[in-house]
Amino acid sequence: MDNWRKSSYSGEGDGNSCVEISATATRTGIRDSKAPARATLIFATPAFSAFLESLKQASGGPARRR
Repeated sequence: MDNWRKSSYSGEGDGNSCVEISATATRTGIRDSKAPARATLIFATPAFSAFLESLKQASGGPARRR
């Protein structure tokens, strides 16, 4: 997968310890930003979208930024 981007939650206050994501029309990849050469989790994009929606609902609404 190409075009990796760091989560918007990563930053100086978080110690730059977060995840990176890469998405295509059919797959979404997740990897550790501190060790990008290690394991990558690959999900079908519809399954990953459903997972994110369930997280939003569990938190009471859209994901909140810190």
